[in-house]
Amino acid sequence: MSSLPLLVQITLACLLGGLLSVAAAALVMFRLPKKWLGFTVSFSTGLLLATATLHLLPEALESGLTPHEVFPLLLAGILAFFALEKFALWRHAHGGGETAVDSGDPRCANHPHSHHHLHDDHGETVSILVGDGFHNFTDGLLIAAAFLADPALGWATTLAIIAHEVPQEAGDFAILLAAGWARGRALFWNGVSSLTALAGGIIGYFTLERMLDWVPHILTLAAASFLYIAVADLMPRLKREQQAIGWHGLLLAAGIAVVVFGSGHSH
Repeated sequence: MSSLPLLVQITLACLLGGLLSVAAAALVMFRLPKKWLGFTVSFSTGLLLATATLHLLPEALESGLTPHEVFPLLLAGILAFFALEKFALWRHAHGGGETAVDSGDPRCANHPHSHHHLHDDHGETVSILVGDGFHNFTDGLLIAAAFLADPALGWATTLAIIAHEVPQEAGDFAILLAAGWARGRALFWNGVSSLTALAGGIIGYFTLERMLDWVPHILTLAAASFLYIAVADLMPRLKREQQAIGWHGLLLAAGIAVVVFGSGHSH
């Protein structure tokens, strides 16, 4: 696949990152036992932590940035993602579908900071889709930057994005279903929202290609995004796990192992 033109690889990665995560989340929510979603959180956590620390940050440093440039930018990125999420401009489902999964009730809303039922609040559901679209667009930019640095790094980043998007998309499904949406309608509009990743990838390719000096900065911000999601959203969920702890630990290690194994082929 590395022989394909870079734009084609970015396009495929963005489509896979968006549509596969929606399809996997729909499969978990509609067909498979919901405890499977909790296991994806463990695997996602390992992938995100390892991709950020073993792939993205080393690549940013090797691309010309000094540690005194990378780590202040990393700190600023983590704080920026916290501020954006706090003001609902950049949304990520907290808890990996905690309320929807743990209660076993797909009608139970998976709100980031609360636990109550929706009553077909049109503004709420629209804001969910808009926020998810913005998040996916950002993912597309990160994928493009990673591919411009190294195609192998691009695919590793895509895998990490797919893994962490599954709990988020499942949370979105839970909210939309709780608002009274039919399954088909929720699946369709979640799929449309996921396609903004493709727009982000294409825009990133044509803009960042002309400004390659910005690629290490984008990689650092991608690492900040991954670290923030893992530490602020996913790891608190894992701390509350009381069952199948061994499986969660194994899947966390598996996520790290995938990145460690891939790091040998990333240059």
